[in-house]
Amino acid sequence: MGNLRSVQKALEYLGERALVSGDRRALNGCERLILPGVGSFAAGMAEMENAGLAGYVKERARDTKILGICLGMQFLLEKSYEEGETAGLGFVEGSVVRFTEGKVPQIGWNETFHLKTPLFAGIAEGTCFYFVHSYRAACPPRFVCAETEYHVTYPSAVCAGNVYGVQFHPEKSGEAGLRLLQNFCRL
Repeated sequence: MGNLRSVQKALEYLGERALVSGDRRALNGCERLILPGVGSFAAGMAEMENAGLAGYVKERARDTKILGICLGMQFLLEKSYEEGETAGLGFVEGSVVRFTEGKVPQIGWNETFHLKTPLFAGIAEGTCFYFVHSYRAACPPRFVCAETEYHVTYPSAVCAGNVYGVQFHPEKSGEAGLRLLQNFCRL
């Protein structure tokens, strides 16, 4: 369902061990979980539910740091109405909405502002990350830990407890993206 290999290679470049698996027994040994994703919210959530991973991720979030990337970030929200009403994992209040402004999908480098949480340690305000998406989060400000402007200002990163999400692709965002992944591994 996503950029599994790209994320794995970025983590290995940083000297981290990375396992790509949907097997809960294998995942039990992992200190962190990353949910990368590209594609449809409804299809992705159905796949996670069918594999028994939605409940597993909710359970692990009690004591494990989790990072959602792109569609993986959107999974962290309560729901999406845009591709058929579909429940998300519910860590972050709000829903996934489609861009109605500008060229869709948004593809390319864009600046991030109002950076909060240790996820962005050592990353300057206005740093550019690489985005490819047609949908965005709509959530209360208390969950927003970075913002980006693309015809509207929207959350480009969210957080709730042990759960973090970024709309952009850190694995394709050069040094800043690698720094963010490294920060996540050190949380």
